[in-house]
Amino acid sequence: MGWNSWDCYGPTVTEAEVKANADYMAANLKKHGWEYVVTDIRWYVENDKAGGYNETDPRYVIDQYGRYQPAVNRFPSAANGNGFKGLADYVHSKGLKYGIHIMRGIPKKAVQEKMPIKGTNGITADMIYSTELQCKWLKDNYTIVADKPGAQEYYNSIIEMYASWGVDFIKIDDLSAPYHEGEINLIRKAIDNCGRKIVLSTSPGETPIAAAAHVSNNANMWRMVDDVWDTWPHITHLMEVSQKWYPYIAPGTWPDCDMIPLGRISVRGERGNDRMTRLTKDEQYTLMSFFTIFKSPLFFGGDLPSNDAFTLSLLTNDEVLTMHREGTDVKQLFQKDGKIAVTSKNAKDGSVYLALINVSDTASQEVAVPLADLGLTGKATITDMWNGSGVSKKGEIVSATLKPHASVLYKLSAK
Repeated sequence: MGWNSWDCYGPTVTEAEVKANADYMAANLKKHGWEYVVTDIRWYVENDKAGGYNETDPRYVIDQYGRYQPAVNRFPSAANGNGFKGLADYVHSKGLKYGIHIMRGIPKKAVQEKMPIKGTNGITADMIYSTELQCKWLKDNYTIVADKPGAQEYYNSIIEMYASWGVDFIKIDDLSAPYHEGEINLIRKAIDNCGRKIVLSTSPGETPIAAAAHVSNNANMWRMVDDVWDTWPHITHLMEVSQKWYPYIAPGTWPDCDMIPLGRISVRGERGNDRMTRLTKDEQYTLMSFFTIFKSPLFFGGDLPSNDAFTLSLLTNDEVLTMHREGTDVKQLFQKDGKIAVTSKNAKDGSVYLALINVSDTASQEVAVPLADLGLTGKATITDMWNGSGVSKKGEIVSATLKPHASVLYKLSAK
């Protein structure tokens, strides 16, 4: 659970903005379990821009071993070769954890200048790269050929550097579609040998289900879809794709629904103008209900200091967050005719959780589930988890009549 700078600042976030979001998290969200603060893409470019990327004349910051460094004009504490250590120390001082985003591969600049790879005897960047499968949407890096001498050493060198900075989380982009098993193996080994516990998040795109066993054994979280923005079709596509991933929800390794595009986004974003989320309140409840019952990692994408009271309420409901943390045996009961039902259980107190969703665009619908399908018989107490109110059942059925895009999230306890 944490915050990521992408939805609101794209490739332009500054140290002051990261600190402001860390301050807000420490004051308002930490006690509810939120802890990671993540600086997203292209922190090593001095002159990037909103609304896309500066690929015309980017000014990269890179060290003698072909490793990107934070741009000091955006991250002043990185001066004198300090990297992100100063910013990580600041985040840690708040009782939080610090993360960064990187692109898969090795910088083109390192290849062009034949920079040496740290930890090798004379191997240079131009000896381990390939132009095949280069990222199509951002051309900063080349592919690393996994079996080349020096490939493992390059990943070791960057991960060791991040560990020395105090990084707790690394989101690595362009790994999933297509699936780069070779580079993931290099990364996993580098993290395991760096001497620091670091969460590995693979991104973005629809990770192929054929790679499920590999990714769940090598990453802590992996993206199921491309970027999720604040439009309803993004949410319904996510719920559709998620159907194949329920069997792989497990402690320490989770299918990832992507960032939460709520609150104030695109302050200087990659997509669209500065705005509060375009999702309606019903749609926001639906998103949060689905992300939490599905046990997705929760990374908020909006600018936290800009939150209004409603947005904050979505992030601080302790009943919902207990379900997210303690729910087990997550199952989709059905997804058909514009209706979705998802359930999980709390082994600690025996309660059952149930999300009912109407994904129809036009009609109100009753979404209903027999108590027997939830493993319950006879009497049950039903609570609406978002407002704490009691709910009546209809005989042996639990149901709700829902407007288009609306949902309910229930906790059921046997009497």
